[in-house]
Amino acid sequence: MIPSDLPADLLEHARAAKGFMPEDEGALLHRWARDRLPHGPALEVGTYCGKSAIWIGGAAREVGGTVFTIDHHRGSEENQAGWEHHDDTLVDPALGVMDTLPTFRRTIADAGLEEQVVAVVGRSETVSRWWRTPLSLLFVDGGHGVEPARADFRGWPHWVMAGGVLVIHDVFPDTADGGRPPYEDIYLPALASGAFTEVDVVGSMRVLRRTSGNAGDPLG
Repeated sequence: MIPSDLPADLLEHARAAKGFMPEDEGALLHRWARDRLPHGPALEVGTYCGKSAIWIGGAAREVGGTVFTIDHHRGSEENQAGWEHHDDTLVDPALGVMDTLPTFRRTIADAGLEEQVVAVVGRSETVSRWWRTPLSLLFVDGGHGVEPARADFRGWPHWVMAGGVLVIHDVFPDTADGGRPPYEDIYLPALASGAFTEVDVVGSMRVLRRTSGNAGDPLG
């Protein structure tokens, strides 16, 4: 396991937050965010309850910078009732649907990262249509179905600046280990585009550096 450089106060909050980020993968994310944030903002696709946002936001607190995190906060497919990762405590009793936004806001406030982490509430595909800011780091951990993964690839990686990094979670080359869309519909197309080169791996986390083209240039 990679030892964490996250300050002890934030590590406690990261461990306590709801979410699915193994600590060694969180430590990798934090280190790359700390390296890249001096060069421009970071953006996370898939906020959930803010666990990974603490790892990235902790880097922003150390070196400066801003982290945008995008989610509609109604839960992805695997978070819905009857699915493996459903959590009844995150259902809005008045509406009967998932609502992770209040939990996220408490998580970030308790961690003292409200100045560093900016929530963008909306669907990834909708927000990406209007996004125009070059990104020093893009972390994709959104919906894991085929269509959400394809939409995230269409909408976001081309905004990574030259020298910036694309970090993808839940990349499983072996079908026995997990779902395929992050691997088949984000990771492989990013490499095939010729714009990205893999530079780091821990667990299911893949880090690709943009080695060709500039932010806004089409991929492939």
